[in-house]
Amino acid sequence: MKVLMSLIKTLRVYQWTKNFLVFAAIIFAGELLNLEAIKLSIIAFFSFCFSASSAYILNDIIDVEKDRLHPEKSRRPIPSGDVSIPLAFFLTFILLVISLTLGYSLGIKFIAILLVYIFLTVSYSLLWKKFFLVDVLILAMGFVTRAIAGAVAINVVFSNWLIICTLFLALFLGLGKRRGELLLLKDDAENHRAVLVFYTVEYLDQLLLIVSGGALITFTIYTCSPEVIARLHTDKLYLSLPFVIYGLFRYLYLVRYQGEGSDPSKVLLSDKPIILCVILWALTNVCIIYGERIFHLFYT
Repeated sequence: MKVLMSLIKTLRVYQWTKNFLVFAAIIFAGELLNLEAIKLSIIAFFSFCFSASSAYILNDIIDVEKDRLHPEKSRRPIPSGDVSIPLAFFLTFILLVISLTLGYSLGIKFIAILLVYIFLTVSYSLLWKKFFLVDVLILAMGFVTRAIAGAVAINVVFSNWLIICTLFLALFLGLGKRRGELLLLKDDAENHRAVLVFYTVEYLDQLLLIVSGGALITFTIYTCSPEVIARLHTDKLYLSLPFVIYGLFRYLYLVRYQGEGSDPSKVLLSDKPIILCVILWALTNVCIIYGERIFHLFYT
């Protein structure tokens, strides 16, 4: 039982929240009431979940010695010795097979994007995490591939503005992660992650302001885009902007003044104001895009 629990912990299921980006396409394409599209999106979601978990395990295997010296990562199943390296490799293989099998059912285009994602995550673990700024860009591209994959899975066009917004938002989370790591590891930072020697808190603070502004501007442009208004038959998406502004400002506060952010998924799952903000943002968009159709569905 202990081994089973350790294996489940190795999957880092809480990190699967990142893969909810797959559902952005179905919401903003106006297909949320399409049962077939929902089914395809769920398959895409789990395909990325299993792929992501395999990448996390591979990264833990590669960094096992460094992680044993880390104040938090040392408690993970692989660095702590609860899961052996051979068993971890076997689990990685099984997860990849499941991920690719699910992906194959969604077509060749989806598989191509999934393979790009796998390449990005594996190459990050082996190479790119050692390169200043490139490390964060590669992480951000992983988010972008999730968003694009969600659109490909249901065969819809994903707005370029929304893709760019996703990139800025991912950079925001990635840079916040680096800042959190600097504060957590302090003088020992470069021994755990060599690239941290090139980052400073002041520099990261400047970049955080730039990319948060970029995310806000691009989402604003998206909500007012004539193409989007014509496709969704509404010009009211801008009403969700207050939640975007609050969410960005709240996360920036947590990163800069509370020293959080070293694990974005944990922050997003533990901070009640952000959780409420995300829920209200999603509900607002759903009401704006689908409100009239839902009303007619039940009252006609």
